[in-house]
Amino acid sequence: MALTKLLITVTTYPLPSRSYDELVCTAGVTEQGDWIRIYPVPLQFLKGLRKDGKVKSYKYTWIELDLKKRTDDFRPESHSPYDYSFKDILVHGELGTDNNWAERKKYCTKKVYTNLSKLISDSQNPSNISLATFKPSEFISFEIEDDEREWKKEWREQINQLQINFGEPEKSTQRELISKIPYKFYYKFKDDQGTISRLMIEDWEIGALYWNCLKSSDGNESLALQKVREQYETNFLKNKDICLFLGTTKEWHMRRAKNPFVIIGVFYPKKESQLSLF
Repeated sequence: MALTKLLITVTTYPLPSRSYDELVCTAGVTEQGDWIRIYPVPLQFLKGLRKDGKVKSYKYTWIELDLKKRTDDFRPESHSPYDYSFKDILVHGELGTDNNWAERKKYCTKKVYTNLSKLISDSQNPSNISLATFKPSEFISFEIEDDEREWKKEWREQINQLQINFGEPEKSTQRELISKIPYKFYYKFKDDQGTISRLMIEDWEIGALYWNCLKSSDGNESLALQKVREQYETNFLKNKDICLFLGTTKEWHMRRAKNPFVIIGVFYPKKESQLSLF
């Protein structure tokens, strides 16, 4: 079957999974600007793409692989790989930040929502839109809340179980869960009608930033959070022309929650004196 070419724009912070190692929600846009979600994608897969074994989110990298629409997910963007070992994947070049992210804007901002009511309406039947680029008219604040410091009990219990290696169940090994971030991060913003929303940020980038800041702060969480705030509030809100990548979880979308979306990525080219129209 024909391979699907996809620009990866979203990798969320890994979540534990009983069967597939930690899972990373991975999504991106086609050359036509259409969104596609791929799951399950194991954390080990992202490690495997690197010879040094380190994890990389692979944001803004073109890939090609064989996908099939998931029959157990009503959201139109949801797909899974035909080959769960990902042996058929082709990894192409990364889009850089030249000319203030010009090439990234070309694909990531082809279709942009500015009205939250319109997006939520489109997330209902029959469209069931579950991934979108959204541009707030105004950001109000960046907020941080305390969260649980451990994964759910059922996930922690998996530490004592044998891991079923993704694609290689005969190679089972003991494993540890990836560290849980003990904080939640939010953006509060207005849409083009002045509607205020407060959505949680769940992307890989903010999670990685927190752990890097904690390391550079010698384990001082208050100082680490201050550094995260400096990036997402002081730097981004003052200096960047932000769009948000929004996505739904299957559970809350299926329940038809009032607002089933969370922030799964932040798109942040620099502000320009004369902003080009997306």
